[in-house]
This record gives sequence, structure tokens and C-alpha cells, in this order.
Amino acid sequence: MRVLLIMLTMVSILIKGYPAMAEKYEIATFAGGCFWCTESDFEKINGVKEVISGYTGGQDPDPTYEEVSRGGTGHAEAVQVHYDPGLVTYKELLEVFWRHINPTDAGGQFVDRGSQYRPEIFYHTETQRQDALTSKKALEDSRVFDKPIVTAITKFENFYPAEDYHQDYYKKNSSRYTYYRWSSGRDKFLEKTWKDAGMLEKPDAMKNRKPPDVSSWKRPDAAEIKNRLTPLQYKVARENGTEPPFKNEYWDNKKEGIYVDIVSGEPLFSSTDKFDSGTGWPSFTKPLEPDHVVEKKDKSFFMVRTEVRSRVGDSHLGHLFDDGPAPSGLRYCINSASLRFIPREKLDEEGYGRYLEMF
Repeated sequence: MRVLLIMLTMVSILIKGYPAMAEKYEIATFAGGCFWCTESDFEKINGVKEVISGYTGGQDPDPTYEEVSRGGTGHAEAVQVHYDPGLVTYKELLEVFWRHINPTDAGGQFVDRGSQYRPEIFYHTETQRQDALTSKKALEDSRVFDKPIVTAITKFENFYPAEDYHQDYYKKNSSRYTYYRWSSGRDKFLEKTWKDAGMLEKPDAMKNRKPPDVSSWKRPDAAEIKNRLTPLQYKVARENGTEPPFKNEYWDNKKEGIYVDIVSGEPLFSSTDKFDSGTGWPSFTKPLEPDHVVEKKDKSFFMVRTEVRSRVGDSHLGHLFDDGPAPSGLRYCINSASLRFIPREKLDEEGYGRYLEMF
């Protein structure tokens, strides 16, 4: 009989969708401008189970994206963060929140204007309210921002999930999302703000963030790499060499397409971000996939520079400089020998079809 009762209990749990597991998760609700960006930021946190984009803080029931974006509903674009408090605390989520918004701007966030893009914390419990007030006071005392911290802390009432096409937008439309995020001015503002404050290090909750999805790309063993690459490609990509300016394959390439790592094939740069820097090397304002490009300090030749390498291939790509054109102000100076160009018409054929929408 005892065994039968145990089996029936287990079946009941399965039918009801693991309620015991669901109970360990708590919910936090934040508004921080465009919910594509805030969803992306929080989903990278270890301990976060799920992030849902939606609308909250207004008076209209069950609003649509069009209604909210026009203003007048009182709602803000927001996210609900379902998290395991045993892995990440609400205080740590608050730290992540402050690090990814402009808390001094109540009229919107970055390029997105209007109260529907206002930053706001919606607390679910009295403990969350106290933690939010304490963290806000700590931010004010830090003097990171010259202007007053105007982000409101409000009791949570209702949350309406956004339309399906908004959920995980940064995954479904990675190229369009990356372009929007950069052009919005968000990352440039945040990097400057926290760098000037001497606090560019990521908050604790982000140090164990989920790694980028690089499962599609592999680095061959050393023997295969040496056999596959030309002597120049090997010297540049594996021995940190530099090819001659104006005498390399892609410095003047004006075709539409993407540039992938010569070793792993991981996507790195796009022709949409390529410009003529006059240096004789391919130059880009930003990476196609930021998580695929790693920055390292380079102290060679009696100077300090920022080297860029591919994450999976670990190829030496070139260097990053801050003399590029607006809006990023960056110049990724890259060696052609570390790249393989895939023209637009061959993207689908070679397995990079998801980038066709860029062109």
C-alpha cells in the first residue's frame, strides 16, 4: 500500500507540472526601456529560469504593443524575471538592473522616448520594496550619476505578456536586435558611465552568466589547422602576425556578405558595418556577433593596445581602436588572413541563412 501511495503521488506531481519545482522560483518585475534589451540582459544571469516581456504599470487591461507604443495606456514595456533565489538573489538582480539602464531619465531610455519606456521597479513583496529602496539609496550615494536618480519604485499590480514575436526577440532576430541595440545608444552610454566611475567590471550576478551559444562552431586540432591554413593565414591567426596593408584580400572588398573566422567558421563581422578607414586593412564599426569576439590587453611593441580574438577559433583577428566613425566611435582593424568572406548569395547554402535579413 505504501509503495502504491508513493507511485500515485509521483504521478500526481507529473500531471500537475512539477509544482514543487515551480515553488522554488520567485518573480521580479522591472521596466528599463525596450524590453528586447532588458529581456536579453536578465536571461544571461545564472539562476534565472525565464524572462517574459510584457506591459505593466498602466490602467488599460490587456493592451497591445501598438497601444502601448503610442502612449496613453499608462503601461511601460517591462519584463518579469523568474529566478531561483538559491542561485541569484533579488539584490543581485537589482544590481544588474541599475547597470543596464539610465536611472536619471524618467522620460524614456536612450533612443526610445515616452513614459512607455520609463525605468521603474515594481515590487511584489515588502522585502522587495525595502531591498529596492536600499539599492537605490546606495546608487545615489555612489555618485556614479551627476543627475538625481528618478527611477520609481512602485507596488506591482498586473502584468500582461507581450505578443509572441516579442518574446526572445534577441534570439529570433539576432542581427536586427544587435543593430537596434547598438544604434539606440544604450551600450555606449553604459560603457562610458561605468568606465568613468571606475566600475566597468560586471556585477557579481553576471560573472556566472550563461556562455554564448557557440555550439555550432568548433576549433579543429592543431595539426588540422596547420594543414588547412596557408602560411600567411597561419602566421596571422595562430602566431599573432600582421599582414601587409593594402595587399590583403578584403581591405577593399565592397560586396555584401559576412566575414567568419578562418579556423572555426563562427560569424564575426558584416559588410553592413564595414567602412574605408584608409589604413589598408578591413575595418568594422562593430562585430556581427559581439559574444564571438574577445578583447585582450596587448602590451607588445612597447605599447598597450586592445587585441581582438575569436572566441571559439581563438584566432588573432587584429586590434580595436577608438578612432572610428559615429555612432560607435570604434574601429575594429582586422586582418583579412584571419577571415573568410561569405557573399550574400551563398549565405543560405553555407549554413548562414539567418543573416540574409540583414541585406
